[in-house]
Amino acid sequence: MEPSRSVAVRLLAYRAFAYLTGVMLFLLVFVAIPIDWFAGDHQPVAVLGMLHGFLYMGYILATLILAERCRWKPLYAVLVLLAGTIPLASFVAERKVTRNVRERSAVAGPPRSVA
Repeated sequence: MEPSRSVAVRLLAYRAFAYLTGVMLFLLVFVAIPIDWFAGDHQPVAVLGMLHGFLYMGYILATLILAERCRWKPLYAVLVLLAGTIPLASFVAERKVTRNVRERSAVAGPPRSVA
C-alpha cells in the first residue's frame, strides 16, 4: 500500500534530495578532491562543494518535514540527516526510509476522509 498523498509528496521530495546530495558528495569526494590534490586545480572542489552545500540544506529541510509528518524518533531523524554527510550513505538511508515509510503506511491502512 502506498503512503497517503501528503506523505507521498514529502517522501518524493526527500528521495530527490537524497539522490542529488549523494551524487554531489560522491563527485566531490571521489572526483573533485583527487583533482585538487593531484592536479592542483581548486575549481572543481569549489563548485561541487558549493552545490553539495546547497543541496544538503534542501536535504535537511526535506528530511525534517518528512520526519515531522511520519513522527520519527529524534535519533532516527538525526541519523538520516547525517547520512547526507557520508559518501554513499544517503543512498542506503533513502532505501531504508522509503521502505520504512511504505511499511508504516501499509500498517496504518488507508487514510480516512472527514465528512
